[in-house]
Amino acid sequence: MDERRADPGPPAPLLRLWLFGPGADAPVHDAMAASGADVLIQDLEDFTPPPRRDEARALAAALYERWRAAGARVCVRINALADDGPRDLAAVVPARPDFVAYPKAATAADVRALDAVLAAAEARAGWPRGGIGILPVCETALGVVNVREIAAASTRVRYALLGAEDLAADLMAERSREAVELDHARRRFVLECRAAGIEPIDAPYTFTDADGAGREARYARRLGYRAKSLVRADHAAALRAALVPGAEERAHAARVVAAFEAARARGDERALVDGLWVEVPTYLGAKRLLAQPE
Repeated sequence: MDERRADPGPPAPLLRLWLFGPGADAPVHDAMAASGADVLIQDLEDFTPPPRRDEARALAAALYERWRAAGARVCVRINALADDGPRDLAAVVPARPDFVAYPKAATAADVRALDAVLAAAEARAGWPRGGIGILPVCETALGVVNVREIAAASTRVRYALLGAEDLAADLMAERSREAVELDHARRRFVLECRAAGIEPIDAPYTFTDADGAGREARYARRLGYRAKSLVRADHAAALRAALVPGAEERAHAARVVAAFEAARARGDERALVDGLWVEVPTYLGAKRLLAQPE
């Protein structure tokens, strides 16, 4: 199968923090709105017990309006299309979420089926086709190894999110704060997503301590992640501090850019900055860092 994306369009905006929350818990919804996360996710799957799903669906329109007023993008994680997913979509798509997250996305067929449902809903509403994005949540071994074909299944897919708890269970691994059990998947996922031309979102830190969340985010950033999911609003500040380049990093990047450009203007092939020989890849990385929003 051809795993290249057809007409991927401009790069996806960098949305660093993707916060999951329960579908029907109003106090938590308020905390989410105040968190500063870039994307707020109403979770109608694992975070909403089946008896409360109708209640959660009924909240969608007002909730999404409130979250948008707080400056966030809106996402909803539905149930699988073979389960309660069609009922979820019928209720929440009229509220026009920015993204629909699909749980345990494992194959291109999962994405194509959701794409077709969203296209039909957009046509009925008179909206432009493709306005609602699809966020595959890859939380099984199959989903991780198939992420390139999942990404290629629809141009709605511009981001993909790595799971934690379900993935560890599927791997039959022992869950730990150090997340050694997720290390191979975390490394492979960022590689596959970059190869597919989509933005990888790191797995959530599901323990309570914000310090641990920050440590994990710093490690993920070293691997190439620029975005992370979370399940606690009180982790947002620590994660943003870990993911956003600080003043010293930006100053160093600016020195790298200036020195390399001066070297090239002199006819030299590289420049020495703080003990590092700067060549083209390092120069381009520094420019990318400087282009990131603060």
